[in-house]
Amino acid sequence: MSLRHTDTPPEAERVQIELLRKASPARRFSAVRSLSRTTIELSRRAIRRRMPAASETEVALAFVELHYGRDLAERLDRYLASRR
Repeated sequence: MSLRHTDTPPEAERVQIELLRKASPARRFSAVRSLSRTTIELSRRAIRRRMPAASETEVALAFVELHYGRDLAERLDRYLASRR
């Protein structure tokens, strides 16, 4: 029985790891940045689907609450209100 939790075949995973090891720090950082950007966008898209009438600010606050907690979202909301 395997303890692997991936649908990637072992040989493909080995090649991916080898490519990551050989990549420059700039290339690895670029890949991480791209994955982070995609993850954030998918999360925001899901929030928009759940809250179709929400403004961009409301979506942003929901994102912050979901990922960083209600306290930070409330403080951000107060800060944004003070700037309006």
